[in-house]
Parts: sequence; C-alpha cells; structure tokens
Amino acid sequence: MPLQDHLPPLNREFVAHFGEMGSKWGINRTVGQIYALLYISPQALNADEIADTLEFSRSNVSMGLKELQAWRLVRLRHQPGDRREYFEAPADVWEIFRVLAEERRRREVEPTLSMLRTALLEQPGSDAERHAQARMREMHDLIDRLMTWFDDVQKLAPETAMQLMGMGTTVTKVLEFKDRLTGKSPARKAPPKDPLDRAA
Repeated sequence: MPLQDHLPPLNREFVAHFGEMGSKWGINRTVGQIYALLYISPQALNADEIADTLEFSRSNVSMGLKELQAWRLVRLRHQPGDRREYFEAPADVWEIFRVLAEERRRREVEPTLSMLRTALLEQPGSDAERHAQARMREMHDLIDRLMTWFDDVQKLAPETAMQLMGMGTTVTKVLEFKDRLTGKSPARKAPPKDPLDRAA
C-alpha cells in the first residue's frame, strides 16, 4: 500500500515534510521520515511496523534507527512477552531540542572552537596572519560566549526556559534600561548633516 493508505493526511504531510527537510539538516530522507513517524506515534513502534508504514526496506529502517539512536533522538523499549525492539521519540519537546543542540555542538561547534583555540596560540609571522588571528579571536569569543549562554539555559527548568524565550524584546528593554541607569549605554551617533542645510 502507498504511504497515503497507511497514514491520515495530516500525519502524512508531517512525515513527508521531515523527509524533505532531512538533507538540509544533514540527515537523509529515510531517517527524517522515521523520526517524524515516531514523534507523532501514540505508541512505540518496532522496525517492521515502521518499514510497513513508510514502505522502506527493513535494512534501511535498521540503519535509520541506529543513526537516530546515535543522535539520542529515539529510545529503545521492550514489551513484556515480545522479543522485538520498540522505539519511541522523547515525549518532551524541550528534551528533544536540548539533545539535538548538544549533539550538534559536540559534532560541529566543539571542533571549530578547538581549531580556533589552537590558532590563537600560534605566533603570527606576518601582518596578514595578525589580521587573520584577530578575526579568529572575534569568532572564538562570540562562539565561546554563545556556548556559555547555552550551558546556562540548559540548566534551567523547561518551564523557566520557555518563559525566558517568550519574553522576547522585554529582556532587551530591561538591559537597555540597566545600561542607562549605570551610564553604560553606548553613545548614539548624531545623524549625518544635510549638505543642503544652510543653518548657521
């Protein structure tokens, strides 16, 4: 049976979209659809059920599940009296985001930070290298600060983190008000003078 015969329209649309988006997130279509199916499934599914629903080969499903386990985005479950392995996505969306962010940090951000730290310890031998190293320092400092902020957010309870994100520009306004009180508000540049302005 085609995919549309296995899933209701809304579910099918969600699963198909994650398959299309997979390549943009560094995973293949199969893995994206498997994850989407597990995410919206009301119960844990075994590999055969996933293969039948998505019309994938059993081997493709097994490889996809291994990749999702490596990303810690699915959990393995066993059911009494059933020797098969069942899989489910974490129920808490904040936990999913946290795990995904941690994995991307470990795989993508940490190697870049490590390279930058090594480069900043080098003694520049030319003006070109000094300029490049200064630019690298700016990148390192920004990424390092973002990672420190991320670590702080990770320690928050999910409800607190959601409230913080919901505050939006309120946080910016509070910080600007604090800077004005402490005299740390950056001076605003005067607008450029109109060359046609003949005022004395």
